[in-house]
Amino acid sequence: MGIAMLAPVAAAHAADWPSQPFRVLVPYGVGSSPDQVARIVSEKAGAILGQTMVVENKPGAGGNIGTFAIASAKPDGYTFGVSITGPLVNNTLLFDKLPYDPKRDLAPLTLAVHQPNVLVVPAKSGIQNVTQLLDEIRKNPDKFNFPSPGAGTVSHLAVELMLQQIGARAVHVPYPSSPAALTSVLSGDTQFAALPPIAVMPMVKDGRLRALAVTSSQRSSLLPDIPTLADAGVQGVEGSAWIGFVISSQVPADIRQKLADALIQAIKDPEVAKRLRAQYMDPVGDTPQAFRAYMDDELKRWGPLIEKLGIKGQ
Repeated sequence: MGIAMLAPVAAAHAADWPSQPFRVLVPYGVGSSPDQVARIVSEKAGAILGQTMVVENKPGAGGNIGTFAIASAKPDGYTFGVSITGPLVNNTLLFDKLPYDPKRDLAPLTLAVHQPNVLVVPAKSGIQNVTQLLDEIRKNPDKFNFPSPGAGTVSHLAVELMLQQIGARAVHVPYPSSPAALTSVLSGDTQFAALPPIAVMPMVKDGRLRALAVTSSQRSSLLPDIPTLADAGVQGVEGSAWIGFVISSQVPADIRQKLADALIQAIKDPEVAKRLRAQYMDPVGDTPQAFRAYMDDELKRWGPLIEKLGIKGQ
């Protein structure tokens, strides 16, 4: 597993960098959460560095195609991108073989945002709270299906962990995207879901869905009225649909640091932070080292569950 050795490039140094536009690769489609983060943050980061940043979408294979494109890009610092838990962490366990090694071939730049997934049911279901949902699942396990944007995503694993904690089961149904998963809940093909807030909150507000809990360990400042699973007595479930910026590990360290500094400055810009929060995203903007440590923690969090359930990528 890994990328073939890339040809050497002319020595590049932060002193004369950047001198040309950037490509910002997104492993998911236009309008997805990673796409929105890339566009909002790169607009400001480009202004900071004095160069245009052009977003390119490369969806497919659970994010592996676009993330591999980031890892295998020419290591001159002009191509980087965003990615999420699956391609950067969990897919090392979900897939027997990847064309890249996330830890070896990619360097973290900064963790951009956290998104607490929201546990929802159709409003017409009559279910009012988490306790009632879990009681119904225990009584009728064969009647409850839940969707996600793919096997091994946080939307999938957070629900599996919740079910493990209460000794219950329900059938997981993978879909190609959060909007498709959401459609399945609204149509009645699935009965509940834990999806990013940007996907579900408009339907919560218009009365089609009922929000029962967030999957974060603490209440979200963006959704203060929605309780946590712990508030409902389900301990130990923490699932953030986070998004971060990464780049080829072969890019010189001084250039990586200069780009990371610009991205962190952009994320912490008041106007950028306001735009991200409007999408129910909590800005982070931490150091590359802190982002790497967080990804290591995520593997420890989800790895045992993936192996216990025998989950495989699709």
